[in-house]
Amino acid sequence: MFARHVTVKLKPGTVAEFTTVMDSEILPWLRKQKGFLDAITLAVPSGREIVSISFWDQEENAQDYNSTGYPEVLEILKKILAGTPQVRTFDVVSSTLQKVDLPKTSFSTVRGRQHGDSTTAGNRAHRG
Repeated sequence: MFARHVTVKLKPGTVAEFTTVMDSEILPWLRKQKGFLDAITLAVPSGREIVSISFWDQEENAQDYNSTGYPEVLEILKKILAGTPQVRTFDVVSSTLQKVDLPKTSFSTVRGRQHGDSTTAGNRAHRG
């Protein structure tokens, strides 16, 4: 399983609009994407920052979404976003969503896919 972690700041007072757009437009569309499994969206108490984590059956399907669907999502949300979203990707090594096949290498050698990131997956997990 594979995960995309997107962090973005919202314009003031737009968390309700963001939630409506996610629930009515983006999530129904995501559910139709090949390999999409689930998503969770979190907001800081002020509503000014959102974290969205989407889960995919395999990295290739997440990459396909990133190159074709994600630009469309950004276009839909552009009027409420304050800045450029930060995207990080992860191999899922533990989940209650579904059984996860661990990588063949030891846990400490699984590498992150953030641009230039050399932090191990184990260390990233402890940073939140």
